[in-house]
Amino acid sequence: MAWITKDSANTQIPRRAEPYLTDAIKAEITSTYLPRYEKAQGALLPTLTRLQEEYNHITKQALMEVAEFLELSPGEVLDTATFYEEYWLNPKGDHVIAVCRSIACEVCDHKAITDCVRKKLNIEEHETTADGKFTLVELECMGSCGSAPVALIDHTLHENLTPEKMEKLIDDVASGKGGHH
Repeated sequence: MAWITKDSANTQIPRRAEPYLTDAIKAEITSTYLPRYEKAQGALLPTLTRLQEEYNHITKQALMEVAEFLELSPGEVLDTATFYEEYWLNPKGDHVIAVCRSIACEVCDHKAITDCVRKKLNIEEHETTADGKFTLVELECMGSCGSAPVALIDHTLHENLTPEKMEKLIDDVASGKGGHH
């Protein structure tokens, strides 16, 4: 296999005039989180979390602003943001469906649940529906092995799933009867 090189050193990051890391967010981080840590790096996760709460995902521009604000290298910030599954570097849907893919869920056919979502919403894993309502992901263990297969819809755990139960849950969320932010 041939190596494919990428000129990442000269990558242009799309930028908007207004910063993502606003003065208000900086003041909040400075007063709430920085005093808790010996080094500014300790405030990295709370800063990323705060930005994601504000914008629903974290842009490359925001990552650069965080690096500058906390006096970290952009690589450290990007490494952290990509290590944790809960950080989104691309926009996500209003509702996130996360199907567990742990060994217990695998044995209990989690793929049937993922396939049900894929078919019903016409999306693949890590994609968002055209209307921006749903995003599908698979995550590692959700700690509910005794009730596998399981999935999170937003922050609500649904256990002992079948494709039929999953279809009804999606219908309920789409109609406003289910799901929580």
